[in-house]
Amino acid sequence: MKNADLAERKAAATPRGVGVMCNFYAERALNSELWDVEGRRFIDFASGIAVLNTGHRHPRLIAAMKEQLEKFTHTAYQIVPYESYVSLAERINALAPGDFVKKTALFSTGAEAVENAIKIARAYTGRSGVIAFSGGFHGRTMMGMALTGKVFPYKAGFGPFPGETYHVPFPVALHGVSVQDSMAAIQALFRADIDPKRVAAIIIEPIQGEGGFYLAPPELMQALRRLCDEHGILLIADEVQTGFARTGKTFAMQHYDVAPDLTTMAKSLAGGMPLSAVCGRAEIMDAPAPGGLGGTYAGNPLAVASAHAVLDVIADESLNERAVELGARLKRLLNGLRETVPQIADVRGLGSMVAVEFNKPGSNEPDPDFTKKVQQEALAKGLLLLSCGVHGNVIRFLFPLTIQHNVMEEALAILTAAIRA
Repeated sequence: MKNADLAERKAAATPRGVGVMCNFYAERALNSELWDVEGRRFIDFASGIAVLNTGHRHPRLIAAMKEQLEKFTHTAYQIVPYESYVSLAERINALAPGDFVKKTALFSTGAEAVENAIKIARAYTGRSGVIAFSGGFHGRTMMGMALTGKVFPYKAGFGPFPGETYHVPFPVALHGVSVQDSMAAIQALFRADIDPKRVAAIIIEPIQGEGGFYLAPPELMQALRRLCDEHGILLIADEVQTGFARTGKTFAMQHYDVAPDLTTMAKSLAGGMPLSAVCGRAEIMDAPAPGGLGGTYAGNPLAVASAHAVLDVIADESLNERAVELGARLKRLLNGLRETVPQIADVRGLGSMVAVEFNKPGSNEPDPDFTKKVQQEALAKGLLLLSCGVHGNVIRFLFPLTIQHNVMEEALAILTAAIRA
């Protein structure tokens, strides 16, 4: 089997709207490495877009799914429930940020979790308005696109979107936007566009994913919490990309001294199986009537079994601590390169949610061309990297937290060569 032959078949059988980054096709993978159909090896610093914090095919996940496979694969939880769903909800309730009684509902995708969080917020508050942030990414469904603060390629040509969705600037000091600017923009919305008594929720990524790995400043979270409490608005933390040890804690909101009312999660929750969740205050989660939440595949038994194994691996292999260690190693390397690579404008991140931003030397002008060259050079040397950011000038690093030491060192050597090249 050849990559070129598969590319021809793909072009004939699938639509161009499903964009594909790589021109090769996966055949097998293990931990932090994958091989294509022609036998070429790649180090995976993409992790299926932050899905594989526990790596490809972790043996404990495989064993858990095999055991479940021998029992049953589907009943639809709303028809015939099963204990593993309930016990996973119990575990998430105990792990999620917030010192209050919580409940959890399981779904299939991150976008589905976001959609349901908005539904729950509207049901609880009796309000319809939602505020999100520029640069944020919340999914490709209609509500997900409405909330997303990036037009191309996610929103272009797909409107109109659900109404009463508003955006304010996300504070990024590098780009001259302060926390005060963001909060002033919300107050401007309240004066000109929507009464705060009609706002159901404010949704925010603690660290923007697709938007560029920008960290929400602690003072922003504190100000949002005060604002939400003042006006009866719910604070939703979208932890789809930040969750499950990526930042050095189980959830990124645990780096802050405030808690959200609702948390959305997906991606690394089940280590490659389609599973997502919304967790929040019990009284809020109970607002929708029976039948108002769910989905045919929501809480699939195989995915739930995998998620239980993921939580075990995070605890038993100390992945929170390993995320801090690996991220610090990467940031030291990137900061060292700043002395000789003038395009490096910023190195940032929490734990192993690390990014490097490239600008044209001596300016604040984004340099997406340089970013693309780094990505292409790394790929040619066998290292898979993802870009992000509204301007496409950021490289984000999403290696498995289980990556072998020698493979990590090999990858960092390739990265250094790619940036210098």
